[in-house]
Amino acid sequence: MLTAIKGTYQNGQVILDEPAPTNKTVPVLVTFLEKEDQPSNIKPQRIIGSLQGKISIPDDFNEPLDDLKEYM
Repeated sequence: MLTAIKGTYQNGQVILDEPAPTNKTVPVLVTFLEKEDQPSNIKPQRIIGSLQGKISIPDDFNEPLDDLKEYM
């Protein structure tokens, strides 16, 4: 059985946030999680209107293309 318990490593000791699920001697695996300034899964916020005036749609956007005239 695998059980995960959150804790903190401090001054050479691991301090668990909750009691272990057993009193027997069992092997354990300790993984150290380094804190990041900003988690990598968070995307930067978009700025609304930041592309205003940079993109334009031509007036003939919905008109048939000259390249496709022979198929129409």
